[in-house]
Amino acid sequence: MKKVQDYFLYFMFYSIIGWIYEVFLEVVVYRWGFSNRGALFGPYCVVYGFGAVILLLTLSGVMKKKLRLGPVNITPFLVFVGIVLITTVVELAASYIMEFTLGAWQWDYTRFAFNFQGRIALNPSIRFGIGGMVILYLLHPLAARLTERASLKAQRAAALICLLILAADCIHLVLKNWI
Repeated sequence: MKKVQDYFLYFMFYSIIGWIYEVFLEVVVYRWGFSNRGALFGPYCVVYGFGAVILLLTLSGVMKKKLRLGPVNITPFLVFVGIVLITTVVELAASYIMEFTLGAWQWDYTRFAFNFQGRIALNPSIRFGIGGMVILYLLHPLAARLTERASLKAQRAAALICLLILAADCIHLVLKNWI
């Protein structure tokens, strides 16, 4: 149960990081102005949370190996390729889920070369690869240390609060869109 709790906290953390990244792109990079980039009301993009947890579950073992091509360690390259593939599949699946449940998805990549139906494209997939490397090699070791240092009671309280907020947000979304 502790592991589930930890992964839920990671899910929330990376969902919030994803929302911050999306807002940063809109406000600072593209200068389009602020808009809530999540499908839910709160400051989180759950697709980033799901993607990060999937990366942690699937690539942690690969990261520990020292795969070599001659004298060169190719493990980071293989991890990068894995991140690109996994996040692209997650984003594609998310677009179909959002279209089915909400009537549309929240991004349009038609302006990018090598896109598929505007749902996925090479440019964002490469960016997600870079972001995934930052998560797996830099942010997650810090997040794991913070989680380990917090008391079990504090972890449970944080997870419960996050769960209640997320559940309320999901209920709000359902009521807003389906009723």
